[in-house]
Amino acid sequence: MTTRAVPRRTAGLLLGSAVAGGFGAVRRSRAQTLDTLVYQTAWRAQPQQGGIYQAIATGLYRQHGLEVEVRHGGPQLDINTLLLTGRVEFIEGNLFGALNYARENLPGIAVAAIFQKDERVLLSHPGVGNDSLAALKGKPILISTAGRQSFWQWLKAKYGYTDEQARPYTFSLAPFLADKNMSMQGFVTVEPYVLRAAGIDPVMQLLADHGFDNYQGLMMCLPRLVTEKADVVQRFVDATIKGWASYLGGDPAPGNALIRRDNPDMTDDKIAYAIATMRAYKLADGGDAARLGLGAMTAERWRSFYREMVAVGALPDGLAIDRLFTLQFVNKRMGMP
Repeated sequence: MTTRAVPRRTAGLLLGSAVAGGFGAVRRSRAQTLDTLVYQTAWRAQPQQGGIYQAIATGLYRQHGLEVEVRHGGPQLDINTLLLTGRVEFIEGNLFGALNYARENLPGIAVAAIFQKDERVLLSHPGVGNDSLAALKGKPILISTAGRQSFWQWLKAKYGYTDEQARPYTFSLAPFLADKNMSMQGFVTVEPYVLRAAGIDPVMQLLADHGFDNYQGLMMCLPRLVTEKADVVQRFVDATIKGWASYLGGDPAPGNALIRRDNPDMTDDKIAYAIATMRAYKLADGGDAARLGLGAMTAERWRSFYREMVAVGALPDGLAIDRLFTLQFVNKRMGMP
């Protein structure tokens, strides 16, 4: 057995060393008898991970026999490699990204979907495109490299967009602010707030409301964790769902304190806007979650989204996608009022 040093800077501060045993990095502390897990986010600490932070801050994970450490991502970090090499137990993913695991024949499985709606929007200056996605055909739009491989393919097929109108998006708002004819991708929980602070009230079009049926906030792990440590996975899913129910339905202050600590750029106003937006658009508690509970997934939605991505040319046909998800840990009406 081996021990692993745990960074003291993260939200899930671990007291003492964790002893390796069982599945790879899933460990049980001798002093606390808590199973320890590392959750890798795709971006810096923000309200979109609020349920995780809430579960840490309110002791929900400890009540479920877990010690959870959060590590933060960014545009240059390949979180999939961290999962595949066993350096973390869970990553924050999305349905389209998970489907690429099948295309590349990689091990990975989703155990819950926190956001029933994709947060992505196209943002335009007032008066550009007549406030419709169809009217943006032929107009310049800032799109990231990852976006070109996923939702951009869907937009091209559905609205006749072309690669010639796409412009590189490097997560800077400057090109959008400088050109009143420019549109851009963004997240409904983030960029609209920043743009309004800069004096622009953008036209927002949530892709999910137009049929882009991508899950966001997928909780993904390696298949052998599900096989060998199903009880640990269930406790992690349950505590996380309870954390989200508390964060969105109760007082989010405990989670917000940890978010601000880990990301000082998250001001109270930014956090309040993100939470209000998640609630207003029912990102977490809408869709199937309204009847099945937070974290809900269905096989029908996985398969229909895959079929659509095949139809628009974003993914090849014939992939074995059913191995990419399991419903054994969700759809138990948890986190519902």
